[in-house]
Amino acid sequence: MSLPPRARGVKVLKAVSSPIRLQILNLLFDRGALSYTELMNTLKMNPARDAGRFAYHLKFLLKATLVEVDVETKKYFLTDLGKLVIDVADRVEKRAVKPKGMLVRTSHLTFEEFDANKISNSLIREAKMPVDLAQKISKEAEKVILKSKTKYLTAPLIREIVNVLLIEKGFEDYRHKLTRLGLPVHEVTALIETKDRQHTEADELLLKVGKSVLREYVLLNAFPRDIADAHLAGALHVDNVGTWILKPDEVVHDLRFFLKNGLRLDNYNVLYYSEQPPENFQAALSMIFNILLLCRPEVNKTQTIDHFNVFLAPYVKCLEPEKVKESLRLFVFNLNRHVDVSLVLDLSIPSMLAEKNVVVAKGNPAGQYGDFFSESQLLVNLLFDIFLEENQLKPLVNPKLIFKINPEALKDEKTHSMLLKAHEIAAEKGAIYFVNTMQKQKDRTEAAFSANGVKLEADLTGDWETDTLRTGCLGCVEVNLPRIFQESEKDKIKFFSLLKERCELAERALIIKQRALKQHGKIALPFMMQETNGDVYFRLENCTGIINLVGLKETVECFTSKSLGEKESLRFVEDIVQTSLTFINKTGQKHGRRVFISILPNPEASLRFARLDIEKYGVAKTKFSGTRDKPFYSATHRLQLQTGNFLSVPLEQLEIEQSLRGLRQGGNLTIIEVGGVEVKAADLLKLTCQLMENQNIEFLTYNRQITYCTVCQKSWFEELHKCPSCGSISPVVTFDRFKFT
Repeated sequence: MSLPPRARGVKVLKAVSSPIRLQILNLLFDRGALSYTELMNTLKMNPARDAGRFAYHLKFLLKATLVEVDVETKKYFLTDLGKLVIDVADRVEKRAVKPKGMLVRTSHLTFEEFDANKISNSLIREAKMPVDLAQKISKEAEKVILKSKTKYLTAPLIREIVNVLLIEKGFEDYRHKLTRLGLPVHEVTALIETKDRQHTEADELLLKVGKSVLREYVLLNAFPRDIADAHLAGALHVDNVGTWILKPDEVVHDLRFFLKNGLRLDNYNVLYYSEQPPENFQAALSMIFNILLLCRPEVNKTQTIDHFNVFLAPYVKCLEPEKVKESLRLFVFNLNRHVDVSLVLDLSIPSMLAEKNVVVAKGNPAGQYGDFFSESQLLVNLLFDIFLEENQLKPLVNPKLIFKINPEALKDEKTHSMLLKAHEIAAEKGAIYFVNTMQKQKDRTEAAFSANGVKLEADLTGDWETDTLRTGCLGCVEVNLPRIFQESEKDKIKFFSLLKERCELAERALIIKQRALKQHGKIALPFMMQETNGDVYFRLENCTGIINLVGLKETVECFTSKSLGEKESLRFVEDIVQTSLTFINKTGQKHGRRVFISILPNPEASLRFARLDIEKYGVAKTKFSGTRDKPFYSATHRLQLQTGNFLSVPLEQLEIEQSLRGLRQGGNLTIIEVGGVEVKAADLLKLTCQLMENQNIEFLTYNRQITYCTVCQKSWFEELHKCPSCGSISPVVTFDRFKFT
């Protein structure tokens, strides 16, 4: 016999009229199927006292077909009708409690009426959560929001409430995917109101905020947990983590690509105008400056132009030196203000370029690069003159000059005078670097260096052009050696085991970066990844990755209780080098990638590692360089200049340099501290030749601290806190290219 109209509905309403029965339905909705005992315990009912009452309510729900029991598991679960009743009850409660017109300020800067369905949709879309679970979480979040009676709802606040619920219920993986990226209001305010704000442009401020968001994204989503934790804890330091998956650290340019094709900007942006290949020297310099400007947003650190004077030599033929010099001066000033760049200069025409056909626009002198030897030397001389003139006031630290020294140059009178000029710049205030090509072996390949010490040589394909030009440094991950010492507790086996583990983590971070750039390179790097006749400019697959060892000096001295120059310390250094090389050679052969272990300057990692270790282990147990206020770990190898009848470097320091030779494959930079003494260019040249010929030092620079007064515009050697001339204190600035390394 069928029930009269609405009688079924009345029966259902009677079933949910009891608070206990409604509580049972809610429990089964929230937790899923539960046994008789589980239901009683959750309701905090006493089996001895409340069994009859509980059985009555449960039987009522079974008769109303709101609940059924699984015969096999003996567990009770909600029927579809039961779920519908819960849904209706939620709607009724929402209507009764929810204030009219409760609005939410969304992340799209609009106001919308609150809707719990949008929470479940976000959980399904963003966290990939099952539909049933997402609906349960959204209903709980809605209850919390309604009970709070908050007057101002925002999308971030709702997300925070949902994340708290996910943590409480143990759904950490879903919470991880749902995390909102951004900065607290206090941090943004601090960035805007910082004391250094007068030196920070608005675009730079925007860049800092954007990088902070991307940094969180990389650590939460791009990196696996072990790499992210190692970076945050200070075991590793991932350089430029905010742009890790967006752009490489460095690029080495080949000017011939643009001298031949011009700037075809409309290939990747139809709104841009293209430039034809330059027809004169000024047009060539203008185009190079534009190349560097367009490339700057796509590179984290520096850009390098190899063979700068050789590739431009044909454009200065028959030009008056004074006009060439003024064009170069304007070019240098523009670079100084806008782009971090190194100009690599050749003393003579390299053998692999001498017979190459010149790349110039129609109407310009053709031939081979070997035909323009005198023009290439003219460009070097003029650049040196500009640097010497501008360095009279204060150091010209950008652009950097990288000067290749070969044995033929020492025999020629003209080139010898150029070498003297180069060392006159080094003896004073200039940022000039020297590459050793004096002991060139027959089997030695050509190499390109950046001012950061990164080296690219023809070791991948054997072709110097594809291996050294139009490629660069993919990225750099620093390894905290003093942290490994602390964790190993002076156990050598444990130390080297941890070293391998950290190198493996660093290599995986570099692989993640390479894959990300390979996948998104054409979008993230539109200028560098441009194509001309199917030829992509930037050779991403040929980039090198660097695993940088930080704190070698402090680690060795702590482990051996000896100074770095003693025999026991040198043996331990060699063990570290050998272990690192064994690991990297094994993984390099396995994956076919250019990943190298080196020791290169990195002030940020040096400071960060030291501060984190002091926080973790205390000042007394942490060996560091610098002061307590500004502690740092060594990240370079510095040699101290000794003066006397002739300039020299202490023998024990040279022995340390030799012990590190195995780490030169990916790059190296030997820094010689000149100090506050006056030195002659000729004496400095002799020292450079001795170091290169006898010690085979590959890449070096001379460094000295310069104090400059902005009031009287005078400068002095060494760091001073007060101007000796006018007595000023606050306007005194210290220049030091390698501070905190």
